Amino acid sequence: MISAIANFLEYDVYDLELTTVKDNSDLKRLLLDTKRKSIIVIEDIDSCSDEKIMVFTTNFVENLDPALIRRGRMDNHIEMGYCRFEAFKVLAKNYLEIEWHELYGEMERLVEEIDMSPADVAENLMPKSDEEDAEVCLRRLVKSLEEERENSSKLAEEEEEKKAELEARRKKKMKKKADLEVKEKAAD
Repeated sequence: MISAIANFLEYDVYDLELTTVKDNSDLKRLLLDTKRKSIIVIEDIDSCSDEKIMVFTTNFVENLDPALIRRGRMDNHIEMGYCRFEAFKVLAKNYLEIEWHELYGEMERLVEEIDMSPADVAENLMPKSDEEDAEVCLRRLVKSLEEERENSSKLAEEEEEKKAELEARRKKKMKKKADLEVKEKAAD
């Protein structure tokens, strides 16, 4: 999404990981050294000067100080979900310059069924060389989605096996406890 915004606005993108910034002066120098209009992606938050779009990302919004994310400091809050067919069509148009392909029927079924982030979908749609056309990129995405489905199925199976194992242990423990209580009553 950030790359798409930057391309549309013809801005540069600077990706800063604040764990590498030692103090505020380092951060200010980094931010002020960018002479052109730019989008700055910061993963752990601070402030900046004008003519810049700041994009802050986190997987843990609940850990942020409410004063930091209030209106006026962070004007737009966007929760990124999984890529569905309408978003896929926009990505395909942007990256492959196509509005329809014979694989769209299969693609619609897959992206509605399988959870994949828009970034992962875009990564698969981006041509890796001048020889790669829409067909190659779409087939790569189909393969990636099918692999994701297999991985998700395996994880779900493993989770079910763990639950069944825990339940079996719990029942065994309860049976041992019941047997012990029976023995103690018989001994009295």
